[in-house]
Amino acid sequence: MERGLLWLPLLALFIWLAWAGWNEYQKVEAYRTWASQFERAKYDIYAVLGQKGDNLTWGKPTRSGPVNLETFSLKDVQSIRLLVNEQPVDLDKPPLSGRGVVLEFLLPNSANSVRIPFTEIALAAKWGKYLQQELSE
Repeated sequence: MERGLLWLPLLALFIWLAWAGWNEYQKVEAYRTWASQFERAKYDIYAVLGQKGDNLTWGKPTRSGPVNLETFSLKDVQSIRLLVNEQPVDLDKPPLSGRGVVLEFLLPNSANSVRIPFTEIALAAKWGKYLQQELSE
């Protein structure tokens, strides 16, 4: 009886891990379907991002597909900044660690900017460099 009570939390942990894995798998499969319409796309736990021509579409990943989708044109972007810990950093020399990684797109016509969260600094810097190249062409 006592041993059974000791194993119960472990069983609950395994059930929760299985559910979390299945949930993430469903998100990735929904993303895969959504991303097929774009030339270039990225997925992470904070946001999905897709590029088709000059248009960027981003939103939050869910099991049923991305939600809260927003689209804007690169033609409307004035500049692109990489923010780590709410501080702008150089795209060519990003820090190795930090929290709150955001790729910020400054739009001239709008008081607000578009901020797309990333989990990895290196991936955000890579996207930032690529999109800045496209912006300058």
